[in-house]
Amino acid sequence: MIGYIVRRILGLIIVILLASLITFILMHAIPGGPFDELKMPLPPEVKANILKKYGLDRPVWEQYIRYIWRALHGDLGVPFQSPTETVTSLIARVWPVTLQIGAITIALSFSIGILLGIISALRQNTWIDYLVTTIATLGTTVPNFVIAIWLILFFSVTLRWLPTGGWGEPKNLILPVISYFLAPTAVIARFVKVNFLEELRKDYVRTARAKGLPERVVIFKHVFKNVLIPVMTLLGPMIPDLATGSVFIEVTFRVPGLGRFFYTSALNRDYPMIIAMILLIAILWGITYLVTDIIYAYIDPRIVFS
Repeated sequence: MIGYIVRRILGLIIVILLASLITFILMHAIPGGPFDELKMPLPPEVKANILKKYGLDRPVWEQYIRYIWRALHGDLGVPFQSPTETVTSLIARVWPVTLQIGAITIALSFSIGILLGIISALRQNTWIDYLVTTIATLGTTVPNFVIAIWLILFFSVTLRWLPTGGWGEPKNLILPVISYFLAPTAVIARFVKVNFLEELRKDYVRTARAKGLPERVVIFKHVFKNVLIPVMTLLGPMIPDLATGSVFIEVTFRVPGLGRFFYTSALNRDYPMIIAMILLIAILWGITYLVTDIIYAYIDPRIVFS
């Protein structure tokens, strides 16, 4: 197991370097720049001094080497949109906002999604199953920003129960979380239902029932544990996605989180912030998949990594 973890970490380092290189090349390949004359009319000498200050007057390959060298020493640069702080301090300031929404969304998505999936499987072809299937279909087909607009129109404009956006009060969390958690909940519910029905048809379930075991023991001690293994496959990609924020949700509800700053960084060509976000997402994806594989082995001892 230790050798497997070491190999995965080395592979993650290579992936991070490749992601940073590709991002760096693409950022500079797009015409224009963060201090383009159309956005910020400046005298030539002033613009030259700014480019020199941020090292943007150097060749791209040299900029990349300098960036990687500084990043290895913990310096991710200075965000152009907020030059009074570093990229690290900016992420540390806004990420807790996104993590708060993401943590609530993950907890609700997995608890409600697993519950709905089990109920739908145990009540197959009943009105409960049809209702869960309808909700799951809507959650997976309707984009979250459309759901966000519907919620604003209904709860904020029509009923006037909740604010249209903002941050700082518990009620500001309600609409963003609802908009955010419907899609993953729907995916988990459908995934759990399919796997639960598949497990119920296997021989070990018939054997357990033939032995006279109570239905709750068969469901929760045997079937549920086997269903958890494929469900963990969904956990891997969902955690980095939810932990780094939704651009659409945070912009729609004016949430000062990581997703909203990534949106403004892309608009303003904030190179240090963009590449820091890409590196953060790549690291989260790599760590999450590694932890997921370790949990696989813990849930099912038959899984052995060499």
